[in-house]
Amino acid sequence: MKWLITGGCGFIGLSLVKNLLADTNNKIIILDNLTVGTKHDLAQICKFEEIDPQNIKYSDSLVQFVQGDILDADLVKKLSKDVEIIVHLAANTGVAPSVDNPRMDCENNVIGTFNVLEAARTQNVLRVVFASSGAPIGEVSPPIHEELAPHPVSPYGASKLAGEGYCSAYYRTFGVDTVVLRFGNVYGPGSAHKSSVVAKFIKRAMDAKPLEIYGDGSQTRDFIYIDDLIKAINKAARVSGVGGEIFQIATNKETTVSEISMLIIDSLKENNILPVGIELSPFRLGDVQRNFSDTSKAKKLLGWRAETSLKTGINLTVRDFINEKI
Repeated sequence: MKWLITGGCGFIGLSLVKNLLADTNNKIIILDNLTVGTKHDLAQICKFEEIDPQNIKYSDSLVQFVQGDILDADLVKKLSKDVEIIVHLAANTGVAPSVDNPRMDCENNVIGTFNVLEAARTQNVLRVVFASSGAPIGEVSPPIHEELAPHPVSPYGASKLAGEGYCSAYYRTFGVDTVVLRFGNVYGPGSAHKSSVVAKFIKRAMDAKPLEIYGDGSQTRDFIYIDDLIKAINKAARVSGVGGEIFQIATNKETTVSEISMLIIDSLKENNILPVGIELSPFRLGDVQRNFSDTSKAKKLLGWRAETSLKTGINLTVRDFINEKI
């Protein structure tokens, strides 16, 4: 199939590209503004041809890269020509940046998603897979499931909810086959650029800095290993009859931030890195206290479930960070 991956140079995007290239029948176009990832990161994964966004010419290369922005509606439309699947990963990610700059968050996550859906509509793309999160639901008693009424706490949650709403509208009004995946807290090898809790804890520990926890560490999240997530994206792109659906993509397990910090410290000890202390900071605006997902719908309709244990995933991630630093 021919794929367009927005944000394809980020952590999840690179992992997806690597996975798709295991089948040489796949052709991939990557659109990324390189806010987070780099062309060097992409080159570590595969050979690619760079396309001039002002003079788009396609070739037989399996991977083609365009440096551009999802806010450029004309560019997104041009790149969607003859594409069968769009995986829309490009976004402002995280609560803190959305609190610092809510307008930027809105423009990227709402207008950018609108541009992708318009491109899919006008170019007859077979399916759009939209990367969302648990943030649209907000502060509720978990587990989160797809039928809960959303009450976002942060601007990030609001912008992702708007994206979900547009996916629903484009499916029901225009017949654009959309599938929304609400990712848990994704971690794994290749996440050195991320500012998420697992990546940040490992980087600080390796720099002999204390692990910084916002609040008292009792807040919970649902941590999902990258390989499991990529399998879910593949399922969402290929399984028939799931257009217009939303799926929680996580592990159905609740883990406190304190627990994840201890798992990381234990794994670092096993790799001969001395333990570090923990530093408590005030709670952050927009953060929810408890968050984990009921993934039974994904199991039933997609035939998917997470398979990697948290301990195994953390050990693999720590070793990758260590190898990258050597």
